[in-house]
Amino acid sequence: MSDDHDDDATEERIETRAIHAGQAPDEETGALMTPIYANSTYKQDAPGDHRGYEYSRTGNPTRTDLEANLASLEGGEFGRAFSSGMGSINTVLNLLESGDHVVAGDDVYGGTHRIFTQVYEDYDLSFNFVDTTDHDAVREAMTEDTELLWVESPTNPLLNVNDIDALTDIADEYGALSAVDNTFATPMLQRPLEHGADIVSHSLTKYLGGHSDVVGGALITDDHELDERIGFYQNSVGATPSPFDCFLVLRGTKTLPVRMDRHCENADELAHWLEDHDAVDRVYYPGLASHPDHDLAVEQMDDFGGMLSFELDGTLDEARTVVAETEVFTLAESLGGVESLIEQPATMTHAAIPKEERVAAGLTDGLIRVSVGVEHIDDMKADLQRAFDAALE
Repeated sequence: MSDDHDDDATEERIETRAIHAGQAPDEETGALMTPIYANSTYKQDAPGDHRGYEYSRTGNPTRTDLEANLASLEGGEFGRAFSSGMGSINTVLNLLESGDHVVAGDDVYGGTHRIFTQVYEDYDLSFNFVDTTDHDAVREAMTEDTELLWVESPTNPLLNVNDIDALTDIADEYGALSAVDNTFATPMLQRPLEHGADIVSHSLTKYLGGHSDVVGGALITDDHELDERIGFYQNSVGATPSPFDCFLVLRGTKTLPVRMDRHCENADELAHWLEDHDAVDRVYYPGLASHPDHDLAVEQMDDFGGMLSFELDGTLDEARTVVAETEVFTLAESLGGVESLIEQPATMTHAAIPKEERVAAGLTDGLIRVSVGVEHIDDMKADLQRAFDAALE
């Protein structure tokens, strides 16, 4: 797997930057942790003469530290934090104009599909959803009006791995922006800016926060002009995180490297166990040699992540029983926390996508998605075995 982030011995490694980037000790008190600046406004020395901050929707010192930390982890120059992952996605769409066209993967998060089709289509944006692993299909979908190519890798929930270099090249050919949702991989495993992406999007709610106690989003870019436009909408629309939420995410990024090591280790072992299980028909995990994108994942990623999906060799009712019977795995939406979660995308996270579109993309009613936590792997296997036994009685 790639180890590009270790190539330059003169630059601090990502594990070190996760703890220190953007976070110098407080100059006045020496406080090691970034203070929570619970301010709405700031004193000005004269009208318009302030010390970098005037109103906390526009800028807040705690948020500044978080944005610098996130930019460093992604290898970018500029970071912007938002009150949710959907807030960050909305801001990318704010960059477009009436009549613009967007090409996106047909296997995207349900909330992404919803804001594209049920919100922005009403503002005269048009969207094509295609298999982004098929580059000919992507080219065929691009038009002279295409201004954005939206990519997830790995995708949610089928864990397809997209060739970011190839897709960003296609976007460049058409003069379109390329945005990559890097939530599943995190910058520990993949840094899309290194592969030509214009914008990287994150739901900070997931692995970067890491403890299921905060909601947030982020956009990172290397382009100053693009960052200025993003910042304009961040301030104007106002989907900004609270100082306390920023503090929680900064706490999360400090442990991101060690958490991702365990997430990946557990997910890899669980995926192999499921693949060999008689009750399981198919497993979706890039770390498996049987995964169609495995070779690309080896080349593009530093590890294979903590997310996997699988299908039982049975009925929809059996899948519903499995997700309801687990105890170590909690039946819940979201992902990326230290605890293991299990869900049925068709009725939960991806219910907003019409069934015919879901099925055409390969997202069946019986698909089960798992966010593999950091519990002991043997307890996870035993828990799923109990659920399988209950489903197959």
